[in-house]
Amino acid sequence: MDIRRLRKIEWLIPIAAIILCVIGLVALYSASYDTNLEEFKKQAIWIGISFVLMLIVMLIDYKILVKVSPIFYGISIIMLIAVLFTKPINGARSWFVIGDDLFSFQPAEISKIFIILFMSYVISFIQIRNGRDEINRISKLALILLAIAIPLVLIIVEPDYGTAAAYLVSLVLMLYVAGIDKKYIIVAALLVVITLPLAYLFVLPNHAKKRIDIFLNPESDPKGAGYNVLQSKIAIGSGGLLGKGFLQGTQTKFNFVPEQSTDFIFCTVGEEWGFVGSAILIGLLMAFILRIIYLAERQRSDFSRIYGYGVASILFFHVAINIGMTIGMAPVI
Repeated sequence: MDIRRLRKIEWLIPIAAIILCVIGLVALYSASYDTNLEEFKKQAIWIGISFVLMLIVMLIDYKILVKVSPIFYGISIIMLIAVLFTKPINGARSWFVIGDDLFSFQPAEISKIFIILFMSYVISFIQIRNGRDEINRISKLALILLAIAIPLVLIIVEPDYGTAAAYLVSLVLMLYVAGIDKKYIIVAALLVVITLPLAYLFVLPNHAKKRIDIFLNPESDPKGAGYNVLQSKIAIGSGGLLGKGFLQGTQTKFNFVPEQSTDFIFCTVGEEWGFVGSAILIGLLMAFILRIIYLAERQRSDFSRIYGYGVASILFFHVAINIGMTIGMAPVI
């Protein structure tokens, strides 16, 4: 570790991350105020751990992280296999729970950063060793797809379709930035269009099909599968222009919105902070992501550029889906 590395840090990124985390904690405090602040406390602990790790990583030469990325990838695969033998929670084997829910985490979430790191390493290694066009060779492209397919299949088996989709979006953008021939992307898009209806009919479980049905027609089951989304839209809409004020949300405080401290946290933002507060938050998130892309474009190494886009794509996917599903613009996942 070299303390002098801190002078070269792009401080706007960690400062923006801190601001966004503070905003998130304020919203989470309000959302969990009537439930002994359990979710707030857990998130505060995770944020504390994350910032300690962030400072450590900032002091390490990124070339060291590149070299050990295969180890991180292997650890991720082991965790994703091990979690399949845990007790199901809400129908999915996605969580490691330690103690009486004292400490829990999803390996698929933690593995995102490791797998993006490894994928960036694989793609850039192929390019450096054999030339930028080498990833367009079927053999090399197959190797890249195999590396992502292993964790992807394990995540689908849990099942966690949302995280699997995030991995796919990230991979496509990373390959595009790396210079993959557009014909492969067109073929992949066509395959998706063909396989989605088949997956809906023969692969997806009933609850997943129901979520897609509700996305297309939320009023079809207002007291059942469509309840969450309808209540979410009511809560956000009731915030009006400026919102009802901190801790003043009625829809969220009286628990009309299920999972309001986790999946539907944006409802608290919309109801209490209104359109203006929501727009400011979304603006900050977009500025944060665009800054990462800007920095990625300035990198000299292929690895850094590809990795930057991989991180930005993961963040953008989650922002788009997690906000979109609360306002009926995306299915609940």
